[in-house]
Amino acid sequence: MAKKKKRVSSSAEEAQQSEVTNNESPETIPHQKKNKKQKKKSNEDDNTSNKETTKEVAIATVSIAIPGSIIDNAQSLELATRLAGQLARAATIFRIDEVVVFDNKSSSYDVSAVDTSDEEESGAAFLMRILQYLETPQYLRKALFPKHNNLRFVGMLPPLDAPHHLRKHEWGPYREGVILKEKPSKSKGSLVDVGLAKSIVVDQELESGVRVTVAMGTNRSLDSDVPRQVVSSSKPREEAGMYWGYKVRYAPNISSVFEGCPHKGGYDHLIGTSEHGLVIKSSELIIPTFRHLLIAFGGLAGLEECVEEDNNLKGKTARDVFDAYLNVCPHQGSRTIRTEEAIFISLQYFQEAINRALA
Repeated sequence: MAKKKKRVSSSAEEAQQSEVTNNESPETIPHQKKNKKQKKKSNEDDNTSNKETTKEVAIATVSIAIPGSIIDNAQSLELATRLAGQLARAATIFRIDEVVVFDNKSSSYDVSAVDTSDEEESGAAFLMRILQYLETPQYLRKALFPKHNNLRFVGMLPPLDAPHHLRKHEWGPYREGVILKEKPSKSKGSLVDVGLAKSIVVDQELESGVRVTVAMGTNRSLDSDVPRQVVSSSKPREEAGMYWGYKVRYAPNISSVFEGCPHKGGYDHLIGTSEHGLVIKSSELIIPTFRHLLIAFGGLAGLEECVEEDNNLKGKTARDVFDAYLNVCPHQGSRTIRTEEAIFISLQYFQEAINRALA
């Protein structure tokens, strides 16, 4: 608000200056033009400074793409749930920002991400359900996830224990919450359950059942009538450097993984992993400076099959599609490395190179 006032004040001053200039004699006009040039240059410097500040605030992201078909190989619902739990743990441990679950469909078309019925669902839909459930703080799950047959075994999974999974007695600068149907009695806005002893009030009127990120402020009193503020889910990381969980997205095929990137300009560096990839020591791997990095993993037949079955990538090989195509575990003792194993191995392998790229 202060900046807007400043711009209004500046505009008023310019209007006054324009009136003075129009009333001045011709001899004084060159001096006025010089001042305007200096002022314009000053404004350009300010704009450059603002752009630099915005650039500094922007956070680089790391996404992973996983085939939903890996769930189809699980011999029971319990084992499938455990597998999905391992993937969620890996994504959280290595601070992954986005998990893209993709199918091997030949064409790109919109498919419902998660089916709410108790009927048998695809491997991709099942994996997305478990990933989203585990990423959600425990105190919000009952409100956000209806009972479903495929959630029967999630209680046996180890918790992610991510920074946004706060306990009831813990206080943090931000908390995840869900908008309640009840309305505040003394003020406008919405009531939000953020997992504390009492619900809090936020300054916006929002639809019930919606998950939000709330800036808690410095006042720890839950009886305070001062409303808290709903902020972007990226705010905790931008402002406090806190990892705030991962987003889950569905893609019908591998090309849709790239095309559906939620970031402006798309992913600027694509890495594919395969036993047929190039072997480079992690200490020698160079990842260029990036804004949005994507690391893709294949299923039983690898990324090669994913590329071959995608009509949008006809005539291309996996090496053509990715900027780097790497074998992160050469000289393996087993004929195959399971995807859930490959993800832990690969994300550790890439850590040093990612840190160097962001340094």
